[in-house]
Amino acid sequence: MIRFESKTGASVTMFDKDAAAMLRMMSHSGTIPSAIRAENIPAALASLEQHLQAAAAEAGQQDSKAGAADGDDGNKAGISLQTRAYPLLELLRAAVARQETVMWDHDHSVV
Repeated sequence: MIRFESKTGASVTMFDKDAAAMLRMMSHSGTIPSAIRAENIPAALASLEQHLQAAAAEAGQQDSKAGAADGDDGNKAGISLQTRAYPLLELLRAAVARQETVMWDHDHSVV
C-alpha cells in the first residue's frame, strides 16, 4: 500500500499497482518514497487528468466492441481507473489551491 499525504487534508492510500500507475500518469519517476513540490503539482495534475481521459476513452471503445461482439449491454463489474484516481485528484487539487507539497511513501500500517 502507498499513502499520499499533504498538509491540505486527509491522506489517500492505494494499492501499490494503482499508485505506481497514477505516478506514471503524473509523469513522475515512480520513486517511493518521494514528493511533488507545490509549484510542480499543477503540471502533474494536468498530466494525470489527461491520461485518465485517454484511458476512459479507450476503455469505452473496448467495452463497445466487446458488447457488440458478445451481445452484452456494456455494463461490466469493477472499479474504473477514474474512480480509483478520484481521491488522489482531490488531494492534488487541494494542494494546488493551498500551494502545499504532496508526499508519498509505503504504508505499513494497513494489513
